[in-house]
Amino acid sequence: MASTRLDPIDRKILAELQADGRMTNVELARRVGISAPPCLRRVRTLEENGYIKGYHADVDAKELRFEVQVFANVGLASQAESDLSKFEAKCKSWPLVRECHMLNGEVDFILKCVAPDLSSFQTFLTGELLTTPNVASVKTSLVIRCAKDDPGVPFDVLEERLLKDA
Repeated sequence: MASTRLDPIDRKILAELQADGRMTNVELARRVGISAPPCLRRVRTLEENGYIKGYHADVDAKELRFEVQVFANVGLASQAESDLSKFEAKCKSWPLVRECHMLNGEVDFILKCVAPDLSSFQTFLTGELLTTPNVASVKTSLVIRCAKDDPGVPFDVLEERLLKDA
């Protein structure tokens, strides 16, 4: 299903669940203006078609004593597809790496990492990341504070685009 094939109710359902994935189906149906049974069918269809990848709690890392957040820009010696895939697989095995994105430009990957303290991150950096085959360079940036951390996508921008394209 292409995103342009989602009707306004589907987009409202996605926007509401993105804001609060714990609401009941009855509350969701009320908010989007339909009855509960068709709302539940729509949610299941959105899940089956991959628009909803899952549900999770947005935990507070600092409250859980993960005091350090670092972005690591990683350059690889080889960008052959097999080498890129090996690096991605390695990233998936590292608990401190919470996100891994391949980029174009000056670096090959950016990693979002969390750690309980700077010493723990340094141990990961020197004992794991820097010793990984094919890693040619790593530049790290310690996060001082976060000004914005919105999940998902801005549905209001999608609505404006769809109206403009109509």
